[in-house]
Amino acid sequence: MKDYLVRATGLGGKVRLFAARTTDVVEEIRRRHDMFPTATAAVGRTATAAAMMGAMLKGEEKVTIQVKGDGPLGQIVADANAKGEVRAYADNPQTHLPSNSLGKLDVAGAVGTEGFIYVIKDLGLREPYRGSIPIVSGELAEDFTYYFAKSEQTPSAVSLGVLVDVDYSVKEAGGLILQLLPGLSDEEIGELEKRLQHIPPVTAMLERGLTPEDMMRELVDELASVERMELRFQCFCSRERVSNTLVSLGKEELDAIIEGEGAAEVVCHFCNEKYGFDKPELTTLRQRLDA
Repeated sequence: MKDYLVRATGLGGKVRLFAARTTDVVEEIRRRHDMFPTATAAVGRTATAAAMMGAMLKGEEKVTIQVKGDGPLGQIVADANAKGEVRAYADNPQTHLPSNSLGKLDVAGAVGTEGFIYVIKDLGLREPYRGSIPIVSGELAEDFTYYFAKSEQTPSAVSLGVLVDVDYSVKEAGGLILQLLPGLSDEEIGELEKRLQHIPPVTAMLERGLTPEDMMRELVDELASVERMELRFQCFCSRERVSNTLVSLGKEELDAIIEGEGAAEVVCHFCNEKYGFDKPELTTLRQRLDA
């Protein structure tokens, strides 16, 4: 199964659902950053949440998520857009902790339980939308559930999962979001709550071969307005962009690099791609400032 995301409605348009398989995307992120298992689980959950929140947008809009907790992992940053393109990184990708009391990867220990999650949406307006909530658990699914309730006033249930294999590769990754819309009866809400209590973890469903559509049907029997979108890792760095960044340092800074090290290497946070510039190349960039 390839990575993809599904948007749909249920119960006569009174609930909205998003479900995704992100195994390949999270594995690509892990591989590029040589992540250890606990870091992979935390970053993978964040990237999956970003993918589903990106699917809530349209056109050229994009969302960036910053998880700034007090754990050893440091900051997690993930962004995604309405086209299914996702990327992410963490400050300390080689973070790994002993299993928690449930025998699971200790994501909360790596992320931390104090701090904030910031959501920045570029909607093509003059200023981006910015929302933030305090970290409530560090397990991330609960934190994003809290975000939707407090920052977007949309009662939601969020499930995120990353299963890491013994060789550190990503075995399964995915997520599920259920959002309640106006018009639901108390009986319908009660039935949804009952199903949410008994739904298996996302990674367990993916291991059983369930598709994103199948995961949705664990919560609602009939889906409507079903839209499917492929997901993929995509970074937007390039040698030209890095060159422009070096030029933006200004004359004095570039002169210092040329006269000092005589070379520069710039590493992209998101994809870990390295861009090297020798002295002649730096001198050419410096000359652009005199033009």
